[in-house]
Amino acid sequence: MSNDKNSTNAEQADQQEYSLNDDRRVKVLSPSALIAKRFFRNRLAVVGLVILIAMFLFSFVGGVVSPYGQDESFYTDTSLNTQYAGITETTSLRYIAAPGAEFGALVQSNANAAIREGASSFERDGVSYAIEQPAPNVYTFSTGGQVVAYASTNVVSVPSGAETPSFDFQLAAVTAVANLDADDAAGSADAAATTDAASGDAAAAEGEVSAEAATATDGTFTYDGATYTVNKVGDVTDASGATVATVSPFVISASDGNTQIPNDLRAELLAAVENDVSEVTYTDSEGAEHTYSISYDAYSSVYNVTETTSNRVYDRYASPSAEHWLGTDGNGMDMLTRLMYGGRVSLIIGFIVVFIAAGLGVIMGGISGYFGGWVDNLIMRVVDVFYCLPSYPIIIILGSAMDAMRIDSWTRMIYLMLILGFLSWPSIARLVRGQILSLREQEFMLATEATGISVPHRIIRHLIPNVMPQLIVSCTMSLGSTIITEATLSFLGLGVKFPFASWGNIISDVNNAFVMTNYPFIWIPAGICLLLTVLGFNFVGDGLRDAFDPKMNR
Repeated sequence: MSNDKNSTNAEQADQQEYSLNDDRRVKVLSPSALIAKRFFRNRLAVVGLVILIAMFLFSFVGGVVSPYGQDESFYTDTSLNTQYAGITETTSLRYIAAPGAEFGALVQSNANAAIREGASSFERDGVSYAIEQPAPNVYTFSTGGQVVAYASTNVVSVPSGAETPSFDFQLAAVTAVANLDADDAAGSADAAATTDAASGDAAAAEGEVSAEAATATDGTFTYDGATYTVNKVGDVTDASGATVATVSPFVISASDGNTQIPNDLRAELLAAVENDVSEVTYTDSEGAEHTYSISYDAYSSVYNVTETTSNRVYDRYASPSAEHWLGTDGNGMDMLTRLMYGGRVSLIIGFIVVFIAAGLGVIMGGISGYFGGWVDNLIMRVVDVFYCLPSYPIIIILGSAMDAMRIDSWTRMIYLMLILGFLSWPSIARLVRGQILSLREQEFMLATEATGISVPHRIIRHLIPNVMPQLIVSCTMSLGSTIITEATLSFLGLGVKFPFASWGNIISDVNNAFVMTNYPFIWIPAGICLLLTVLGFNFVGDGLRDAFDPKMNR
């Protein structure tokens, strides 16, 4: 009796423990909770989700907190050497003919031969020319008592914009400079002889040479009633001290025809060449200081004058630093900021393209699968036509057309999303059609028809929700491929255009092997971001597919 009573009490206790009204009853998970549980059991799916969350935060939050804009350029000051002028030395006699005189190349050839032979005259074509030497390396040629030409190794040049002086003035200036050079040479020779003859200490002799050089004076000549002064550099000045011409064996000409070389700078450059000085510092009339470097080119026998200027240029391909963590690109823009905004553009394009394709695919696939018959046949033939269309050639043609029409970057990006979405819907339409064909014969659809529910209501409220699991998986997997497509088009110059950034056009900036090998920080981070994002979408898509599959036992 006691045993029966104990058994009854145990059964009552068991019934009480497993009562449906007991808080300790077994909890039944909802379908969405079961899907979430299966999803989070998949480690790769969780890794993909973490990657996507990180990329979304990097792209959308990082762009907000970044102190720079996506098209903000940075500059740096750099020294740039530009060709300023060229100086040529005259090593042979140059002939200058008087106005109206005929003293061509053949006559000059005879004149050269006569000078080499030391003759005082020569004859050409029945005309006799007398040769005189008013100064060293200066020869005059006259006929009938009239000077018709002169030859000298010095050349007369005038300041920029000034008129060419007359023939007689040039001859007088060249003669004066040649005599002055001869006097200086003679004075130097006398000083050297005095030094050699002196038996005192070397310091006294050196002082005597310095005194001799210091007493050298400038030369003068008179022309047309006016007195002109020439110095050892070859500058010819009038009574007011203004430089009217320069006599020198060196001819200086600006590299740019529009550049006028100031007279004082011209004199300094010529003096530097004569004294074998390689650098000249010049202060212009506005107080700005310029540095000129002089180098001799033995091949062309020209002294090249280059100007060193400080220019503000793009800070191109700067290495990673505290200010720019990933360096700068070819336009001097911060690479980390460009990556953030580029991720934002790539992700937005991927989602919008998938939404457009999913919207069109659900509508067309739902109509085709539910109605069947000729409607199904018609829509599927349209799908076949879209499958036959060569997508990339179409996009290339449209991209070229937008380039020709100079469509702005924002409008071009919108067109790109519409084109990609419009070309991507057939695969989703086939998926939705196949699912609806199998669902429309189910008992619950017969019940909706028996209760008189309208056709749009049946499709939207009863069929589409049952297709959503497969649709979500398909769209998730399509996001990665869409981002890859956008990156490929941007790399080819057919996608997102500057100044907008995307991971594709960031990589497209590496358009030569030099940049690719020497500046890996330009393209490797964008490639890593692209790889991680696509990998994350693929992992999440695989996880959703497994979670939605009721046969999965995980």
